[in-house]
Formats: sequence, structure tokens, C-alpha cells
Amino acid sequence: MSHITLIRHGQANTQARDEASYDRLSDLGHQQAAWLGDHLRSSGSHHPRIYCGTLTRHIETAASMGFAEPVQDARLNEMEYFTLAEAMRDQHGLPIPEEREGFVDHLPKVFAAWATGDIAAPYESWENFETRTRQALEEIAAGDGPALVVTSGGLISMALRQAMGLDTAGMARIALAVMNTSMHRLFPIGGHWSPVLFNAVPHLEAPDRHFAQTHL
Repeated sequence: MSHITLIRHGQANTQARDEASYDRLSDLGHQQAAWLGDHLRSSGSHHPRIYCGTLTRHIETAASMGFAEPVQDARLNEMEYFTLAEAMRDQHGLPIPEEREGFVDHLPKVFAAWATGDIAAPYESWENFETRTRQALEEIAAGDGPALVVTSGGLISMALRQAMGLDTAGMARIALAVMNTSMHRLFPIGGHWSPVLFNAVPHLEAPDRHFAQTHL
């Protein structure tokens, strides 16, 4: 098993309230990704294999990092949170938050309902999201050499749930914490994944870049 470094995409369109509008990087998102690419090159990081999802924000992040032709895999795509939020609103009367603080309470409720099958006819089942995450990462891990995977916060939180045996509430806390262009490394120890790096943003640690440590 080769170790995998998961990277969340750069800041996307924070004003969006639907999947299509959200799926593009902001100017800051492009800058975050460029800084991360510079950091990886200057630190001599060796990743012979680069993967990303098929979403625009994944591809744009990889490109701004300096990787023009990553291997694209739709199994690495994010869950459609806005679609699920609309279903929760329509089926259970749960309002969609307007501010970031509201998602701290909203996201765990969505995850819990989705995982227990309390969202009728979701666009994708929780079980499918679990399965595609596991299968994609297992296939990447079977290749030769370390791999970078540009994806989204929800998939990163699912990967860590699987590695650490988290419940859905724990997974939700992980998802809320993941910063844009943060790095999360899974290393094989004893035949199992162990997280050895979480939410690392060394490229954003300089005082004049603290403003770029974003969650949304």
C-alpha cells in the first residue's frame, strides 16, 4: 500500500446555494492552490501520481498547483450537500443556513438523516458514498509510489471516518474543520490506514497569509 495525501480544493464560490454555482474556484482559491504547489516543489515532496475528482473545483485546484493532467476519477467527487440540504428542507422542514455558523448545527443533522435513511430517495445513498470512497482510495493505494488526491472536505471526512472508525457525528466534526487546500495523509500501518497528517496548511502559515486559512 502506498501512502496517500488528500487535499481539499481551494476556496470555491462562497455565495452559492446550489451545486452548479458552487463548483468554481474564487480568486483566493486559485491563490491558495498556487501557494500549495510552490510549497510542495520547494520542500522536495515526491508524488509520482496525481489524482482528482471530475468537478471543476478539483481540476482547477490541481491546475493552479501546477498539475495540468491529473488522473480524473468521478468516485473522488464530493457529495452533493446542497441537494441533500434541499431534501432536508422539503422533507423535514430544516432551513438551509445563510451563514457559516449555521452549518455547524446543520451539517451533523444532514449527515445523521442521510446515514440512517431518513432522507427519502436521495440522489445518492450514504452506502454508495461510503463504497466509492473506499474503492477509489484502495485502488490508488495499490499503485506504486505516493499519491496526491485533490478532492473535497466531505470525501476527506469519509476517508478519515473509515480509517478511524468514527460515527457520523465525529465525521461531521471532521468535515466542518477541513480547511481549503489543507493536506491529510493516510499511511498504511499494520495493513490499515492510519492518519499521520491532518488539516496541514504549511503554505498558509506565514502571518501575511493567515487571511487565506478558510473553511468556506
